[in-house]
Amino acid sequence: MSRLLITGFGPFPGVPRNPTEILARRLAADPRWRRRGIAAEALVLPTTWRAVDEILLPRIRQIRPDAVLMLGVAARRRRVTIEVRALNRVGRLLPDAAGGLPMRLAYRPGEPFVRRARIAVAPLLAAMNAAAPGTTRLSRNAGRYLCNGASYAALGEPGPAALIFVHVPMPRETGRPLGTAGDRPDAARMLRALTAAAGRVAQAGRRRSAPA
Repeated sequence: MSRLLITGFGPFPGVPRNPTEILARRLAADPRWRRRGIAAEALVLPTTWRAVDEILLPRIRQIRPDAVLMLGVAARRRRVTIEVRALNRVGRLLPDAAGGLPMRLAYRPGEPFVRRARIAVAPLLAAMNAAAPGTTRLSRNAGRYLCNGASYAALGEPGPAALIFVHVPMPRETGRPLGTAGDRPDAARMLRALTAAAGRVAQAGRRRSAPA
């Protein structure tokens, strides 16, 4: 049985209710995974820089997932966005949920500046938009906060055969940010797109990790 890890984040300043916490758990709880020979697990991280090294990376090393789908919220975006890369940089003006701030501009000094998604993004984008038309696009800018940092750190792990980070907007039902609710997908459409993403990522992880 192959292993799929789906991660989300808890609340942080400005986002008291993070939709990725619910989405990650709902995706992992789908009973169809077992029928496909996949053990899916949700991991909801505190939105702190310490959580990357103290929770995320140890869990990846412990369970050795074949595939990882990471979720984060980008409150001002209007579409689900597939992050094609993560950069070795951080912003020093945005505190995490514990009030912590990075000490350096480079997240991992001495490591590569760019790490790219570990899956073919064009077929992933097509699958997500087939499941929920018009919901998803590609992004080359994952920001300088925990989403980019966690993605960069996870992509540095040699284990997972497939790994991608996906940002979601605030669901239309929340009405936040004001004035953009009608432009954003509702939670049901986002879940359909993310279900397709999880399936594609799990498939890619199984295929690449299978013995020759």
